[in-house]
Amino acid sequence: MTVRIFVDGSAGTTGLEIIDRLAGRPELAVATLSDERRKDPAARADALAAADIAILCLPDAAAREAVALIGDGATRVIDASTAHRTAPGWDYGFPELRPGQRERIAGSARVANPGCYPTAFLALMAPLVDGGLLAADWPWTVNAASGYSGGGKAMIAAFEDADAPDASATAFRLYSLGATHKHVPEMQTHARLAYPPLFAPAVARTYRGMLVDVPVPAQAMRAAPAELRAALADAHAGSPLISVAPENNGPALGIEEVAGTDRIALHVFTDATSGQARLIAAIDNLGKGAAGAAVQNLNLMAGLPETSGLRL
Repeated sequence: MTVRIFVDGSAGTTGLEIIDRLAGRPELAVATLSDERRKDPAARADALAAADIAILCLPDAAAREAVALIGDGATRVIDASTAHRTAPGWDYGFPELRPGQRERIAGSARVANPGCYPTAFLALMAPLVDGGLLAADWPWTVNAASGYSGGGKAMIAAFEDADAPDASATAFRLYSLGATHKHVPEMQTHARLAYPPLFAPAVARTYRGMLVDVPVPAQAMRAAPAELRAALADAHAGSPLISVAPENNGPALGIEEVAGTDRIALHVFTDATSGQARLIAAIDNLGKGAAGAAVQNLNLMAGLPETSGLRL
């Protein structure tokens, strides 16, 4: 049976990446709207109603509007916006989060695709907090840097077009300096933390790729530092997309480590003398951080092989 897919917002960065991953798959019938029709509410409502699964690649307000257009209809939804990631009635679309999450996604009518930074953060933190190896009531700090494609068309233009209004020649730029970011509630909720983490994001002059770094002081550990890597390896054993590197594997990590793929590479660096550690995740902000995650969730919801169409 062919599964009917509608990608609402297919002209955006994430939408284009999703369309690319769905191409050439005969088990799927993929629909989009032309530029002339994509802002027509009636055309969108018809396309949403005709789909078995709709993937929303939209700003938050437009995503909520799309869900309202579906109403009580049978169309199932994967929302790639921030709008529903902590909302009641929505399942969080990170299959590797904890046991049973794949099954919840597979049977869900409403799936909220995770953010890129939270995906990397949760791959590291959720198993260790759940297992009692790290304190849930610690004031965690998260340092991260992303490729500029994560900012969408405006940021891409700023880094690539010298004539853009906010053109930038910088190699590395800190942002969200007020210590607030739309991903923080998602990080706190799904890692089951007592306090919102202090999130310090940055953008680098590379199109895609991401590093997320969680410093772990000795006081926040509830186990020996050497146990952290083993616990992560056990939690993600058998995952086709998440790997755990050997401990203290090399003097440096590059932001493009898994760029162009839908994988996550996890690293644990420990120091026996200080008892401190650094947990680092490398991810592609457009891959497992966005489009790859949406396609993985689509596969689960449609009863198809989980990695079909993904870049391994």
